[in-house]
Amino acid sequence: MGYRMPKYAVPCSIAGVLVGGCVLVKDYMGGQMYKSTERIVGKTAIVTGANTGIGKETCRELARRGGRVIMACRDLEKCEKARAEIVLETANRNIQCRHLNLASLASIRTFAKITNEKEPHVDILVNNAGVMRCPKLLTEDGFEMQLGVNHLGHFLLTMLLLDKLKKSAPSRIINVSSIAHNRGRINFEDLNSAKSYNPSEAYNQSKLANLLFTKELAKRLEGTKVTVNAVHPGIVKTELGRHMSISKSYLSWIFLGPPSWLLMKTPKQGAQTTLFCALDPSLENVSGKYFSDCKEKEVAPEATDPAVAARLWAISEKWTRLT
Repeated sequence: MGYRMPKYAVPCSIAGVLVGGCVLVKDYMGGQMYKSTERIVGKTAIVTGANTGIGKETCRELARRGGRVIMACRDLEKCEKARAEIVLETANRNIQCRHLNLASLASIRTFAKITNEKEPHVDILVNNAGVMRCPKLLTEDGFEMQLGVNHLGHFLLTMLLLDKLKKSAPSRIINVSSIAHNRGRINFEDLNSAKSYNPSEAYNQSKLANLLFTKELAKRLEGTKVTVNAVHPGIVKTELGRHMSISKSYLSWIFLGPPSWLLMKTPKQGAQTTLFCALDPSLENVSGKYFSDCKEKEVAPEATDPAVAARLWAISEKWTRLT
């Protein structure tokens, strides 16, 4: 009697190949993982936007490596839940939640004051929090939300913590930017989008501002042993995309959800380049650069104009009342 193949063998085999193929594609699209084993016991790291997405995964890994981690978040309830999860997983209790609303200059100043008074040193600052393609909103101080949070908020925070970072040198600053900076333009005629507002253009502008800030700050920090670099984390599936059409439309989710799941990074994958810039020994003296998938990348020509960078810096100082 001949062998008879089970009825569902072929469909199951095809399904298995498809699933396996999807897993391989997902892993490939996730980019390079940071596999070095540096420990940061005795070091203090601050991560903004730390209760979810890339920020949370960054905190998780820094905690796993023994660091003291300050989770800087607007929503302390969500922050405490994330903290409890990370403490349970890493057995590192040296993690603290601290309130920070980047849409409020007063909140930023309070956070910086507390940090400067309480922390003996700050070794790593990860400017991770962000807003993307939101409806027209203004910060507490009247800035367009994406410019206010993504650029101005982190500009002020960094500058207020700079003396502490210098005293803690060698120390590192990581600005989470985006490949969207390639489509950005600093519109000095309407920097705050008061005359007209396009969510995508405002987002692209804010991410270009991150690159210009990184490069100008790197020049000003030469010789201090404080480095500053920018990263593109990749296209990552996080709450940052909640204003995108795929998040709002059920039909869009049906048709675009599966492909986006396949092609987008997980938050853990998205955190890898941030961790590389924060930890890798090879970057000890590297500053003013832009990284993606744990490799240095070229920036858009608009991000290399020193005159634009200097002008944006002067406006940022004035608007944040830093001078």
